[in-house]
Amino acid sequence: MRREHRAENEKGREKRSQNALSVAAFTLAVCAAVLRIRAQTPPLDAVFLPTPAAVVTAMLRMAHVGPGDVVYDLGSGDGRIVIAAVKEFGAARGVGIDLDETRNIEARENARRAGVDKRVTFVRQSLFDADLRPATVVTLYMGATVNLKLRPTLQMQLRAGARVVSQAFDMGDWTPAETRTVEGRPVFLWTIP
Repeated sequence: MRREHRAENEKGREKRSQNALSVAAFTLAVCAAVLRIRAQTPPLDAVFLPTPAAVVTAMLRMAHVGPGDVVYDLGSGDGRIVIAAVKEFGAARGVGIDLDETRNIEARENARRAGVDKRVTFVRQSLFDADLRPATVVTLYMGATVNLKLRPTLQMQLRAGARVVSQAFDMGDWTPAETRTVEGRPVFLWTIP
């Protein structure tokens, strides 16, 4: 009886050791995959901070987003701005640009759940390399330095009448057409002459 019990205990230990090794191997594989993805991702221009719903609505209202618009969101995060532009404001199309592929995956799923995935696209790309010419509205929440670096691109690529809306950060001496404070956050609107 004791021999059977010992043999059973040894089998149990062996199985637990194998399970522990399997878990350790799986954990190492996941860590290696995450490190590979991070090594391929250039440094982000800004960290993801979700825009509150009231601010999203105010930004899109300020830009008078409607059926003829193509809305680009630079640093689109979870996609909430372009999704709202298409779903709630009837924009023809929305494009989110973000370097963080994890956010793009999340945004695509959010668009699918909202039923707008056929009219919204999320692209993993540097906002400095993006072709903004199709946009009639560009939204952003990046930071003062990034806004200033983007300003010449916005002014060169966007056609007359296109609107640019920024949460929290202005564009230096480019005077906004309108400024509002929503939930304690400044929101700026410019129109391309």
